[in-house]
Amino acid sequence: MTHDPTAQATVRLRPKGPARAVRFGAPWVYADSLVLDRRTKALTPGSIVRLEDGERAPLGTAAFNPLSKIAIRLLDPDPGARIDRAWLVERVRTALALRARLFDTPHYRLIHAEADGLPGVIVDRFDDVLVVQPNAAWAERLLPTLSDALQEVTGATCVYKNASGRTRALEGLDDHSEILAGVVPEALFVPMNGAKYRADILGGQKTGLFYDQRANHAFAARLAKEARVLDVFSHVGGFALAALAGGARMALGVDSSGPALALAEDGARESGLDARFATRKADAFDAMDALGAEAARFDLVIADPPAFAPAKPALEAGLRAYERVARKATALVEPGGCLMLCSCSHAADLPAFRTACLRGIGKAGARAQLIYSGAASPDHPTHPYLAESTYLKALAFRILP
Repeated sequence: MTHDPTAQATVRLRPKGPARAVRFGAPWVYADSLVLDRRTKALTPGSIVRLEDGERAPLGTAAFNPLSKIAIRLLDPDPGARIDRAWLVERVRTALALRARLFDTPHYRLIHAEADGLPGVIVDRFDDVLVVQPNAAWAERLLPTLSDALQEVTGATCVYKNASGRTRALEGLDDHSEILAGVVPEALFVPMNGAKYRADILGGQKTGLFYDQRANHAFAARLAKEARVLDVFSHVGGFALAALAGGARMALGVDSSGPALALAEDGARESGLDARFATRKADAFDAMDALGAEAARFDLVIADPPAFAPAKPALEAGLRAYERVARKATALVEPGGCLMLCSCSHAADLPAFRTACLRGIGKAGARAQLIYSGAASPDHPTHPYLAESTYLKALAFRILP
């Protein structure tokens, strides 16, 4: 599927719409900033349109979805751009060039949505397998062409469409996942930071593995030599396995998901680390209370919980939850040991998250040095106009004796 720029519809901003921001690179226009007449509202979700300002001056080529609050997603500043296979191939090549400079093996986030010039599109690469999340209507309409372009550029033979997540629902899209090309392997292991992680493409969270913590895993591994390590909210053992590969004496992974811990155990065995790795299936808060009652102490404690503040209405409660995590985790750190706390909440910015962590540490009766502040790995580049793309935060503290 492609489109003819000479025949495409035109969508205009209101007279006081954000034309300047668009010209400077803002990738979104909300519906309330557009002239939405009957003709425009009748356009098919995902239509490729010519965007103009209130004076009818061109702003570029965009994808339009009348069902979404984010009604316009800018694709190209050229109002005559043809959004076809060649255009997609060029965008994928540009994204691949960065990852090829960053990593020695083909295991990374290949496309990070707006930051890679493909709004709403996520692609994670697992060697010969690509997992695509087309979270915008335009990408859903062009998915067969996008799949072909991805295979052409990367040489991958398997493409899987993951349709999970609430973002697609906000775009009026279904939740039907499917294999677009090739066959998904039964067992897929990803090498990172000296360990091998089991990725569950078909049944795991998101695309099957979280690449965004890779750099933070590496820093934790530097703290882990000869350490006793506790990885709370462990999921597939991200921090625990990296710590073991970095020389940890032992690591305990705690998570409420039995299937996730089974994947962690698979990764430990594949990495030859299983003799030093144990898991505990439990609610994280309950587990920290139980470990405290057992007088258990660790040289390195990591807590990487789910998003407690995914949106602004949840911010206050989310920050209290992060404070609670910090307080309970601090009580399990051996004096002189280290504590690493993470947040993937869009709504909680770094200063707010840091304050919540420090409050929790203080309420645990401890003093700390902040020794590290991390973000998402560089295969998750930041779009300068989207605060949402700076979602991940990781802070490491040394708990003073």
